[in-house]
Order: sequence, then structure tokens, then C-alpha cells
Amino acid sequence: MCGLTGLLCPKTDKDIKSYLSKMTSSLVHRGPDDEGIWTEESIGMGHRRLSIIDLSSSGKQPMNSNCGRFVLTFNGEIYNHLDLRVELEKQGHSTNWRGYSDTETLIEAIAHWGLDDALCRTRGMFALAIWDKKQRNLSLARDRIGEKPLYWGWAESDLIFGSELKSLRAHPNCQNGICIDALSQYLRYMYVPSPLSIYEGIFKLEPGTILTVEDIPLLSPPRKPIRPGERYGGISIRRYWNLKTQVETAAKNKIKEDNDAIISLEKTLKEAVESQMISDVPLGAFLSGGVDSSTLVALMQSLKNENVKTFTIGFNEYNYDESNHAEAVANHLGTEHNKLLVTDADARDVIPDLPQLYDEPFADSSQIPTYLICRSARKKVTVAISGDGGDELFGGYNRYVYGPKIWRNISNIPTPLKKLMSFSTQKIPQEVWDRFGDIYNKFRPGSKGISNFGYKVHRLGKKLINSDSFDELYINMISNFIEPNKLIKKDIYEPTSQLQDRLSELGIQDPTMKMMFQDMRTYLPDDILCKVDRASMGTSLETRSPFLDPDVISLSMRLPMHMKIRDSEGKWALRQVLYKYVPKDIIDRPKEGFAIPVGLWLRGPLREWVEDLLSNNNLAKDGMFNSDVILKAWKEHLSGKNDWTNLLWTILMFQSWKVI
Repeated sequence: MCGLTGLLCPKTDKDIKSYLSKMTSSLVHRGPDDEGIWTEESIGMGHRRLSIIDLSSSGKQPMNSNCGRFVLTFNGEIYNHLDLRVELEKQGHSTNWRGYSDTETLIEAIAHWGLDDALCRTRGMFALAIWDKKQRNLSLARDRIGEKPLYWGWAESDLIFGSELKSLRAHPNCQNGICIDALSQYLRYMYVPSPLSIYEGIFKLEPGTILTVEDIPLLSPPRKPIRPGERYGGISIRRYWNLKTQVETAAKNKIKEDNDAIISLEKTLKEAVESQMISDVPLGAFLSGGVDSSTLVALMQSLKNENVKTFTIGFNEYNYDESNHAEAVANHLGTEHNKLLVTDADARDVIPDLPQLYDEPFADSSQIPTYLICRSARKKVTVAISGDGGDELFGGYNRYVYGPKIWRNISNIPTPLKKLMSFSTQKIPQEVWDRFGDIYNKFRPGSKGISNFGYKVHRLGKKLINSDSFDELYINMISNFIEPNKLIKKDIYEPTSQLQDRLSELGIQDPTMKMMFQDMRTYLPDDILCKVDRASMGTSLETRSPFLDPDVISLSMRLPMHMKIRDSEGKWALRQVLYKYVPKDIIDRPKEGFAIPVGLWLRGPLREWVEDLLSNNNLAKDGMFNSDVILKAWKEHLSGKNDWTNLLWTILMFQSWKVI
């Protein structure tokens, strides 16, 4: 796990090494153990290393291939790299191994099989840049699902790239104009979806793709991002792995029997967990007490003779603290459990660090406890196993259960009547809906209940009005603010992101599968995995996600929907695996997640901070926002008339990011 950066210049009279040194130094938090810089004429690459496998200097990057043709800088882990070495040797690939790092395996695999084939053979997470001295071309690539980040774009005539925006900003000519389309998307979703970034002319490389620069000089930046299958001058992007192909292939080979599904899932998950437990440094796991993390920890403990180190976070002052559930799972499995108890003040103290840590506007408030648990775990381990991806692969979100049901019920209702229904849900106070929720949960025991019922009913009511198709209902369900254009003064063009790819054009029939598919392409990499990557790398901790192993992904696609969601309960097959290791009564309860009382903080101890960032002067400074709309929401939030927590937090994270 590391950080990478680099640049490609059409002019060779520039001081590339000086530029590159500043860009590389900005990523020291991602790799505190070593720094490497390589330049040759118009190309330069930088690397910061967090040593995980092969701690010796033989793993130093950027790395040259044995044949001398390729230079690689790489961030991530290739879990099956020893198997790839065996395969290379069987096929007669000649090399004198300098060490046993996965970086060396990867560059020799690329030299032997070519970039696309080598990446398809890997099981791992990565972002990389590789220079081909013979063809004089640069390629950038990102792992299948997007565990590791990779930005690219322009600094005047230079093409620049890196693991985080801060490395690109270190180039003196980096683009720094705000992309209004990206800002609009951010206000809607609370994150900037790929391939956009918050800056004009800077983009995120989409997961599962390769960008190749075949010739220089380079053209000026395109107005819109280049999508897979498109070309801009000498730059092209192609997919080496396609999630849609996985879905289509799996549809022809669905698992038919429940027992076969459970046996296959346990075996495949155990293999993925075992492969990701390889490390030359201390390793542990996050444990929330939910289905995903509990399943992985149970499998880890079954594979180890000593106790697995587990980590959870607890909140002294919150009545919905779930750390006791994690403790119950840890006690049953016999892990070496570490519980971090924090106060409101501890959590709030993290807020000033968030803009620098996340590097781009990001408003998923669970970023706070995620950073705290990473910081705590780093004191005892360098690698932590995480349960990310379980919800998207196995049907864990409530929208997968209720979205299709809601659409079936409202699809034929005239728009005026839908508006009346939406208005009616808002008129009933949240606390009244909560009482209905308590009654409902009594008849739907365990994980089949719904937490925060009133809040969710109000949110849903607001989103029914503009839902004239299932696509629109899905987009509204995942949106923080449905009409971001009301917040922005400047003209917004048609946004270009993966979230604008129409569900109806994906060739997938099942509505729940459409939602899961889109979440795997967007919400998972751009919110969940981004959140964990920045929080963990901000503390020099590597996180690994066994659910995102390609074999696990392929198997999950073969499970019929009734093996994922059954009797309005998600993760059915995954639960059956877990129940082999942990009793059902310890696990089953309504899903809550990392909820923290941001709305209360805004009215209370953070009020002065809020009012400074939302002052007329600050909002009007760039001429972007309609301050009247925002200030009205703030007044309603202060009075308790409406809960505008998510909207306000999104604005505040942007405002605080602007000044870093």
C-alpha cells in the first residue's frame, strides 16, 4: 500500500525532477517507509512506500523490469502474486528474482503477458502507472472495483497523475478551477462520482480500465471526461474488466440449490480471506458486529492458530452505540478485541482535519468514525481486513428490498396524487412515524426491522415526487439533495458520470440487480472505498476487502436474487455462512451503520463554525451558491422545523475544503 504520482511533458527543458519531488512528498502519509523518483527525458514517476510484503530494498519503486523495457510505479497488493510467479516460470519467462515483492511479480507478468492479460490474471487491489520504453507510451490502470484511487489530468501542457489530488496540486501549473458539473453532482450525492473530479481538467480513472497515452505533444484538456471506448488525440481508455460481462456470464450459470450456494460461498470467501491474510507486518480486522465484518472475522479466526486482533469503536454518549454487538461476536469467536471509546468531543476534534484528509469535497459523515477506528487500529497493526462490498454484492441495503416494491405501488399513480402522498408523509412528525416503526419492528424481529423509521419515511417522501421512472426513483433514493441546481448560480451542463448511465440501458432485467449493479460501479468505489482509503492511508494503515476478490464477485453474481434477499431480509446466503460460526441471536438486529449526531452538533457546539462558513461573505465569495436557499435551510434546521443535516454538512465540507 503506497502512493504514486508522475507527469509526462511534451517539453524536455522543464525541471521534471523538481516538480516530481514536490508531488511525491505530498503523499508521505500514504507511504512513510521510503521514497523513490525516476525520470527519463519527458517522463517522471514518483512513489511513496508503505512496506507490507518484502520489507527489503528489493521492493523499492519505481521498478524496472528485468528486460529493461518497462518502468512501474504501483499502489496496492497482488494477493496471488506467488501463484503468478509459478505460472511465469512454467511458461519459461526468464528472470532472476531480486526479491519476493508483488511489485516485481506484477512488472514481470506485464513484460511476459502484456498489460491487459496480466491485470486480468491478478487478484488484488491496485492503481499503477507503467512506462513502455520501446513503444514510448504511458499507461495508467485501476483495479476492477476501484479500491485504490487514481487521478489524472492536465497542468497546462503536462499530463499529470497521482493517488490523490494533493499530489497533482503540487505541480505549479495544475488546473484549480472548480468544475461546476462536479459540484452539482457532489451536492446531490455527497461525493464526486467518477470520472469527474472537483477540478476542471482533472479526472478520476474509472475502475477496471486502462488509460494509454500513445504520443506527445498533448492536446489541451477536453471539456468532458474521456469514457471507456473513447479517444482524445493520443489518449484512449479501454476496459480490461467489465462488471456487465460478469453479470451476463453469471446469468447463464445460476446456482439452483440453497445448500450448493452456502457451501460454495463459504469456500470461496475463505479462500479470499486466506489470500488476503498474507503479510510481513501485523494484521487485524475491523469488527462492527454486523454480518459482513463478523463473517470475515469468523473465517479469519478459523484459519489462524492465534487470536485475531479485532477493532471496533464505541461512543460514550450515544444511545445507539453498537460496540456491545461487536464485543459479543468477539467474545464468541475468541478474538483479541480492542474497543475504542470516544466522546462527542473526540469525534468533533477530527472535523478540522477532514478537508486535508479527503482532499476533495466529501460529505459522508461516517468518515469521522472511520478515521477514528483506522487511527486506533494503526497503533497495533499495519494491515486491517474490512467488510466493504458485502452490502452491494449480497443485497444489504434497504433500498434493494423496498425500492422495487415502492415502484410497483406508485408507478401507475398520477403525478398530482404522488405529490399529495409525499406532502402527507412530511406533515406527520418524525417521532410519530417512529412509533409506527416500533410497532412494525415488533412484528419483524431481528434484522428484518427498520431503524430510524421516521427519518427514513420523511426522506423517502421527499423523493417520490420526481420519480416518473424506476431510474429516477433509484437516483432520488441515493440522492442527498434532489435539485442541486437550486443551490448553484452558474449554468450546469449535462453531467458526465457513471451515475448518468441509464439503468434501462444496462441490459439487466431485475430491478434490484440494476440497483446493486449501479451501486457497485458508483457508490461503492466513489463513496465507501474512497472513505476507507483516505481514512486508512491518512494513518498509514492498509485495508483489504475480501468481498471484492474477483472470485467472490463472480460467485455473488451467480446467486439468484432470492438467495440474496429472502422474506424482506438481505444477505440471506451470507447469513447462512455466518450462522455456522456465530449464533443467530447475536447477529440479528436492524442495520444501523456508523451514525453520529451531526445535526445536533450543528445546532450546538459547532454553531459558530457553521455560521462563519455560511456567512453571506463566505457564500458569496466565489459567486457559486444561492446563499438565500442555504441560509433558509440553516434557519429551519436551527429552529427544528426541518432536518437539513445532510445538505448543510455537504455545503460545510465544501466550504471548509476550499480554504485548505
